[in-house]
Amino acid sequence: MKGILALLCFLPCLTSGAQLSFPGEGEPWEIPSFYSVSDSEIKRVSEKLYSADVNKATSHEIVLNLQHKISSDQTGAGQDYASQKLFSYVDEDALFSKPTFARLLALLNNYERMTGKEEVLVTSESQEVDAFLDEIFQTQVMEKLAQFFLSKGIYASENDFKADLKEMWFGLYSRSKGVAMDSCGFEHVFHGEIKSGKVSGFHNWVRYYELEKSGQINYLSYSYDGPWTGYPDIMAFQYRWTGYLKSVGSFFIGSSPEFELAVYTLCYKTRPNKLCTLSLGGKSAQIQTYSWANSEYGAGKLYLASSYPNSP
Repeated sequence: MKGILALLCFLPCLTSGAQLSFPGEGEPWEIPSFYSVSDSEIKRVSEKLYSADVNKATSHEIVLNLQHKISSDQTGAGQDYASQKLFSYVDEDALFSKPTFARLLALLNNYERMTGKEEVLVTSESQEVDAFLDEIFQTQVMEKLAQFFLSKGIYASENDFKADLKEMWFGLYSRSKGVAMDSCGFEHVFHGEIKSGKVSGFHNWVRYYELEKSGQINYLSYSYDGPWTGYPDIMAFQYRWTGYLKSVGSFFIGSSPEFELAVYTLCYKTRPNKLCTLSLGGKSAQIQTYSWANSEYGAGKLYLASSYPNSP
């Protein structure tokens, strides 16, 4: 009976990823969990994703002109402190010729930025989504994430993971109280939207660069520059998109599309609606995710509403 009671007391530790120290053991031993993913596991797999991102920019392929830094209490003012663009140079030939970048660029003109306007996905655009997913699932980044999810029993197969990722990120829902099927996670995070007179979402550096190059974005200032000396880095900017203000837009800079989608999905599946702490090149980063609670897909699954790097 004592043995059974001891086992019952021990079982909660198995489901929580708790750490136990034993006499003479030194470092705490982390109990493997069959029902959750521990913080240390997230850090380990995020380091693997970071190392596997061979398509990221090198230091000479992107040159930024940050100009004026503002404090957090100044971000909502929308004041223009920058006389020049944020991106001084991007080696488009080197970066955008890579298959995953090319597939991403093909998707970025498929969406209507104004919420309340119906998104109509024609056959060619649906094919572009499939081509993008096919391409990123050939990368080491997504291979390592799939292996991790399968090892934890989150998915039964890579095909199951791929199918769920497509629904999670590209399934349409309404941000306009049912007026229109006007949004999806990918559109919100990678493309950006206009809602209630302000920029909503919009956390992809490639999209930002393309719009700034075409004159649609006016860079105002920056409020955060992460500790990384190379790419990917994490930064937060203030800007206007054809007049609409984004008071704090946080971005990975120089990362590949597959890396961004992988770390956002890792955090959404393991720490939904919470801050998720990663380790990238030995430095800490946090991702905030949100689910869309007003509609579901599959058996009670929730679409991704937003995901972005947290900027202190």
